[in-house]
Amino acid sequence: MVINTQRPNAVTAEAIEAGAVPELQGYERLRREVKYGQNSRVDILLEAEGQPPCFVEVKNCTLRAPDDRIRFPDAVTERGRKHLDELIQTVHEGNRAVMFFLVNREDGDGFGPADYIDPAYGKRLREAAEAGVELLAYRSRIEETAIGLGDAVAIDLGDASGLKAG
Repeated sequence: MVINTQRPNAVTAEAIEAGAVPELQGYERLRREVKYGQNSRVDILLEAEGQPPCFVEVKNCTLRAPDDRIRFPDAVTERGRKHLDELIQTVHEGNRAVMFFLVNREDGDGFGPADYIDPAYGKRLREAAEAGVELLAYRSRIEETAIGLGDAVAIDLGDASGLKAG
């Protein structure tokens, strides 16, 4: 499990640069921690001539819920909702926006919002998806000497408000 909350951003950026995220290939430049929106910074900004910029927000996911899915968030997060609002706004401005969930557990089956912890975040995530924010979830691959990107994880946006914290 990755505990350092800054590592997921680096792992994701390295994977994008290496071409390991098919959905995010074709960009010439990758910049990190770029100011945008209303006093925010996007984790990764991808740019290429002739195409709109792609704003990528990365979330570290370590919570395994009682239904065996990996869920986010693990606590109420106003900041997380703000990030979704910023991504929605960038889509409305004609840009591409991606919420990238890095699953930092080897167990768990699939990914979804933790409505039972933060129902407002789950609602906003669904609204973001409907507005055109792309959702990606990938599992990290932890080896003895390195952390990299593993396989894509299926996303289920179904309501999980009936779950109970374990």
